[in-house]
Amino acid sequence: MEHQSPPLKPRLLDQVRERLRYKHYSLSTEKLYVYWIRFFIRWSGMRHPTEMGVIEVEAFLTMLAAERQVAPSTHKQALSALLFLYKEVLQIDLPWLQQIGRPKPQYRLPVVLTAHEVQQTLTLMETGNPVFGLFAKLLYGTGMRIMEAARLRVKDVDFEHGAIVIREGKGSKDRVVMLPESVRASLKMQLERSKALWQADREAQAPGVELPFALGAKYPRADQSLAWFWVFPQQTLSKDPRSGIVRRHHLYAQTFRRTFAGALRHAGVTKPASPHTLRHSFATHLLQRGCDIRTVQELLGHADVSTTMIYTHVLKVAGGVQSPLDTLLAQSLNASRQSATVTQVEALFLESPAAAFHPRG
Repeated sequence: MEHQSPPLKPRLLDQVRERLRYKHYSLSTEKLYVYWIRFFIRWSGMRHPTEMGVIEVEAFLTMLAAERQVAPSTHKQALSALLFLYKEVLQIDLPWLQQIGRPKPQYRLPVVLTAHEVQQTLTLMETGNPVFGLFAKLLYGTGMRIMEAARLRVKDVDFEHGAIVIREGKGSKDRVVMLPESVRASLKMQLERSKALWQADREAQAPGVELPFALGAKYPRADQSLAWFWVFPQQTLSKDPRSGIVRRHHLYAQTFRRTFAGALRHAGVTKPASPHTLRHSFATHLLQRGCDIRTVQELLGHADVSTTMIYTHVLKVAGGVQSPLDTLLAQSLNASRQSATVTQVEALFLESPAAAFHPRG
């Protein structure tokens, strides 16, 4: 009887990817966690994480904060990746994992564009690229996140009820947002363009689009149906980063971000804005028009209303209380005007007492 060698254990980073996918983490989170874990291993001299502990982890995080001067959010991201490595992949639940110092969170007001800045930017986007222009209008008109809009399926646009269903948003939650009346015609034209690409894929017998979770096994032909096709498909086929299948992907978020940044420059907007700024502007402008904060919370998909309350702080900064400097200058100007009026009356009285009480009109 021949001796069979035990199967080779997957490499550490492959184990990380497998565990992330088992836990249904997004592709962007998977890339970030793999990056930080690889960075940690290379920084430590290619030592295996099981050979290291709290001293090495804290030294690595200290290096990020002191030498690289990363932001607290980036520092927290690296820590989350290492905690996932030890607890979820290596199954090591040591007391020191809970004792590592966390960076103090920083609360910053979101960047918000004015209505004029939004209008200028959207006009430039639509002029340069009608598809990107429509995409930007949906971000501002519904408050969607960029990846929520990119992953829209044909079946999730409901013209009859004037609604768009957002599936698997942040936190794996579904929600419903309004379908702006002003984009109905443009959106129907976009769906016709999307249908033409879908027909071309079917004629070329190309693989269907990506489906969430195991729907491909439950509904074998759903990935080739028009209902599951992208509202904003990419013009060319590309390789799926997880499965390796060459198929039709949705619109690339990075391509849109570059186009949006160019539109901001041409519009003369100097604020550090991004496509996500349209979501902030959506919420702020709704509140400015008197919309109920609970309604805004539901439209944005926030679990807690305290998250939505940040936009009320933006409104206060935008101008709810008059500056004492303006009050002081206004009082000084009024006093000067009163003094000038009294001087004119006195001069007129000295010239002719009767004319002072009966000035010529």
